Amino acid sequence: MSTVHDLKGPTSPVEVDPPRFPTSPYANAASYFSAYMEEATRAVSSVEETAFSRVAAILLEAYTNGATVFACGNGGSAAIANHLQCDHMKGIREGTDLVPRVTSLSVNVELLTAIANDLTYGDVFAYQLQSQSRPGDVLIAVSSSGNSVNIVRALEWARSHDLRTIALTGFDGGRARAVAEVAVHVHSANYGVIEDLHQAIMHALAQYIRHSRVISGAISSNVF
Repeated sequence: MSTVHDLKGPTSPVEVDPPRFPTSPYANAASYFSAYMEEATRAVSSVEETAFSRVAAILLEAYTNGATVFACGNGGSAAIANHLQCDHMKGIREGTDLVPRVTSLSVNVELLTAIANDLTYGDVFAYQLQSQSRPGDVLIAVSSSGNSVNIVRALEWARSHDLRTIALTGFDGGRARAVAEVAVHVHSANYGVIEDLHQAIMHALAQYIRHSRVISGAISSNVF
């Protein structure tokens, strides 16, 4: 989880703040886990189906047309971005006619640290996009707070250079939610719950896209 390198300022859209969890002690680990899962269940109901469907359509179009999908995130969100490269490149190919082009901008520690050391950590993702992306490509930015400087800069650069932009956000969504073309938002104030659901959203997108291109009679015989 990452809570550093955050931008300060107003966020959008305006809505009721997500409930805090936890707010009181629990008697034992089992009761905490039960409450944690209750919060996860509540939070998953906040995800807008329309946003999820729009993201799936953007990704399927990219994978069909040979565009590259880039993913990025900090801390736990970096792990989700890296995992996305695996499941959206290899997973979607299984039993389909798609050959996805997917790159995580969070995976190369040598490049990340060189950019951060010689320039600024705020540009570690935008700098890579400047070298690797083309108009029509897609950026998926994963950020619980939605306010990490490098996430917002990457989204802003991508939008101004004709990339499609997607954000996975939590808390109130931060600036990433406002900047991205589409945001899949988890309305929770618990990092673990938000990251769990971002991971689930990433998996569900990969599985749905794969499912949509597998021959209907073969779906039940495939392992998803």
